[in-house]
Amino acid sequence: MSTLAIHGGKPVRTAPWPKWPVVGKSEEKAILAVLRSGKWWRFSYGQGVELQENEAKLQSTVARFQRAFARMHGCAYGVCAANGTATLEIALRAIGLQPGDEVIVPAYTFIATASAVLTVGGVPIFGDIEPDTYNLDPARIEEAITSRTRAIIPVHFGGQPCAMNEINEIARKHSLAVIEDAAHAHGASYQKRMCGSLGACGSFSFQNSKNMTAGEGGILTTNDVALAEKFESLVWGGRKKGEPWYRHYVLAGNHRLTEFQGAILIAQLARLKSQTRRRMQNAAHLDKLLSQIEGIRPLARRPETTAHSHHLYMLRYDARAFKGLPKEKFVQAMAAEGVSGISSGYGTPLYKNPMFIEKRFFNGPFPVVPGICDREINYADFAAACPVSERACATEAVWLSQSMFLAGKKDMEDIAAAVRKIQRESGKTG
Repeated sequence: MSTLAIHGGKPVRTAPWPKWPVVGKSEEKAILAVLRSGKWWRFSYGQGVELQENEAKLQSTVARFQRAFARMHGCAYGVCAANGTATLEIALRAIGLQPGDEVIVPAYTFIATASAVLTVGGVPIFGDIEPDTYNLDPARIEEAITSRTRAIIPVHFGGQPCAMNEINEIARKHSLAVIEDAAHAHGASYQKRMCGSLGACGSFSFQNSKNMTAGEGGILTTNDVALAEKFESLVWGGRKKGEPWYRHYVLAGNHRLTEFQGAILIAQLARLKSQTRRRMQNAAHLDKLLSQIEGIRPLARRPETTAHSHHLYMLRYDARAFKGLPKEKFVQAMAAEGVSGISSGYGTPLYKNPMFIEKRFFNGPFPVVPGICDREINYADFAAACPVSERACATEAVWLSQSMFLAGKKDMEDIAAAVRKIQRESGKTG
């Protein structure tokens, strides 16, 4: 018997985990080149839309990155913006969302998936997630569709692609747009088709925790030239290619990425494939180890998933196998044993956040108001329709961060050893 580290015992692990972000000489060289050039802003309007076969014409680092990232993800066009929240908002505007239009989003995701809908005047409608993947459940989408539904935003949560065949079939049946929230899904694929190319468009994030990062940033990918041109205009203050610079055609912000960020992302993109392979190998090894422990169930991998980016490695925790030890106590005990990149994830589904319960949107409940909405929406009511999301938040979901999976097989074995130790010593955690 061994004392748990949380009670002063020796931890399973004292070695550090891989640092994130991964930075090398390539980033340093690229940033210095931009610094010395004096061209720090993206000066390449239109190059997000035009297919440039002549690399010499792509002088902007952002333009070069857009092209490379889009092509790696099976798309003809990529348009960068300041962050992943902005890309979602731009995508919704580009598909023509009107005030009061409804958009189906998962209840278990980061707030930007739903807040982007509100920001452009739409109404987010929450659907529950699948119990074995934590991705939006297609069966719950059908239940949520009304005459005002205009779009679906499936989130490839943790880096596993959603059930896109089923989701796209529902969308075709009801004439809905599909916007992929691929903030976790850099390099992920579904039936050998890359995330970001599976719907009308894809929205990626380059925030600091993501599998590719420039600290902040985002990109929209698409194979639809008309959408790409709208994205470009909405990133650049409503301008239009070929028209005078100070003529503006639609209400839009300035959401450009800087040339420094473009330079960093070019270097980050060069590592993506090898890092994704390593994460997948380590995750597969940890799956085998944890599957042998009662009360711990790694999330399932769909047979259609041909590449999983593992932005998060998620497991389902059952306190009954740990003598009733609450999830939060389990997470604290794991961290004390040296598994530092662990967390309990979201504390509540999105609809239980105060902004939804109290409808604190545009200095009040707009756009979820009579005259804009066709029906009364009480966001607290979604709890009854989302039992899987409720359970994931309250008692079940445990996350491990992506950077841990850039380590090795022995490091995965340390994670499993910490779980076994806690299970063995359950009841002594205080």
